[in-house]
Amino acid sequence: MDIRQAAQIEAARKIIEDIVGDKGLNLLINNEGAMRRLGFPEITEEDLLFHFSTNTVGPVMVLKTMLPLLQRAADRKSGGMNASRAAALNISSMAGSIEQLTEQTPKEFLESMGYRTSKTALNMAMRVVALTIKEKGILVVNMCPGWVKTDIGSERGQLEVTESISSVLKTLAQLDESHHGTFLDRNGKTIPF
Repeated sequence: MDIRQAAQIEAARKIIEDIVGDKGLNLLINNEGAMRRLGFPEITEEDLLFHFSTNTVGPVMVLKTMLPLLQRAADRKSGGMNASRAAALNISSMAGSIEQLTEQTPKEFLESMGYRTSKTALNMAMRVVALTIKEKGILVVNMCPGWVKTDIGSERGQLEVTESISSVLKTLAQLDESHHGTFLDRNGKTIPF
């Protein structure tokens, strides 16, 4: 689906609801991602809006639309937060860490200004969501899968897709309420916002 289109998000929700029914949705993986390489001062308003609509606004709207399904799943179980009860895993990026962007960052990594700022905004948006819905029993976590060999990561990526996914899934199974609203790497290590 194109997560920039409300009608497509709603259509996906209906499909998911037909599958999960009253049991609800235990896990939403918000795996959005688009990147164009433009730095400053070449950056354009259109480029920034493209990145924000795809990498920030889209995931927030997907989570908002799927929230009732996640809530159904969370309400079926008691106890703490975890992925088997109800969770929203938002795929972010180390590129969204303000603290880790330093003068030592290679200049070529600054050429993706729209991507970087949209991932930073995603991290903040999901932190706000996490604090807002904390009492609902739905775990909300942002995670960087690593530099993966994908269309965005290119062949220069350090990880194969299968390596990244297996680490993410292993970590996801270990998360609990102490990880609610955090920004983690694929191995569970905290990434500074």
